[in-house]
Amino acid sequence: MRGKVSIIVGGHYGDEGKGKIISYLALHDRPTIVARAGVGPNAGHSVYYRGKKYGLRMIPCGFIAEQAKLYIGAGTLVDPERFLKEVEMTGTKSRVWIDKRCAIIEEKHKREDRVGKANEIGTTGSGCGPANAARVNRIAKQARDIPELEQYLADVPLEINKAIDGGEDILVEASQGFGLSLYYGNYPYVTSKDTTASSACADLGIGPTNVSDVIVVFKAYMSRVGRDPYINYLSDEEIKKSPIWSRILKEAEENKVQGKTAQEKIAYYFDEKGTVTGRPRKIAEFDYQLAHYALKVNGATQVALTCLDKLFPECRGARELKELSSSAKNFVENMEKKIGHRITLISTGPNPEEIIDLRC
Repeated sequence: MRGKVSIIVGGHYGDEGKGKIISYLALHDRPTIVARAGVGPNAGHSVYYRGKKYGLRMIPCGFIAEQAKLYIGAGTLVDPERFLKEVEMTGTKSRVWIDKRCAIIEEKHKREDRVGKANEIGTTGSGCGPANAARVNRIAKQARDIPELEQYLADVPLEINKAIDGGEDILVEASQGFGLSLYYGNYPYVTSKDTTASSACADLGIGPTNVSDVIVVFKAYMSRVGRDPYINYLSDEEIKKSPIWSRILKEAEENKVQGKTAQEKIAYYFDEKGTVTGRPRKIAEFDYQLAHYALKVNGATQVALTCLDKLFPECRGARELKELSSSAKNFVENMEKKIGHRITLISTGPNPEEIIDLRC
């Protein structure tokens, strides 16, 4: 029997809580391999485990499943300094490998990423755009050219496909979100490559016929770091008129959070800061039109919903559907109707076990 390949992708603009979903699946489903696809260290995933928060930009979030081997695919850019720092931070030296063909981010790429057009659109400054440009121009260094990475090199497609043929399960961790796709996002306010499940397959050398599940992750609301005039961010007036958002604003003010505007207060109250940049994220209502499009283009088989507990704090830590309040249940049911898809995973807190698993 062939192994099962599950791909986790973001349905909006990144920041959907993919790290939480991946960490739960890695612990619960016990895949043999957790593999990182995506652009590179411009995307950060947060993982809460055993009382500690990990802000990861290179190592797969599934590292918390100690039985899993960890791979970074050839399509993903590698910052050697950041990679080695995270290896030490996560204690994964003996079980993490990067494809020998990964392109390398150099210091000059980071400098280029902080000026000109990159600065105008609010990139993370991680050097990914210039490094991908160098790769297209056939002048980028590869992982096999960096002596410090020698012990971590592998032929990732070979290893993953061997595992699939041997009946082992693979969890694929994509980065960013559908709205940031170079092809399908709000150009030019996008990242430097495609961000769909199809690209995740290409990044790792997995053929599309080997994919069993594509789980698209949405947050109960939207947020984004970076500039994008095409997103309808919540105005202070809209926040004050909305029953849900006005309640949250009141809670934020009662807790004396920082922020001059209602938007800023909610962002800080929710701890909505970019994992890579540390910049406060801007909050927007859920974009159903974009969600519907993301589900189609990614070929979603399942949907995961995160941060329900932020809108409905009474649901924090729930692990069964019956534990949700009636307002939270109505919110989820309404979302399912609007996106035309059943939600099978509902996150009710930052820790891996705080989830309602409705998969068959």
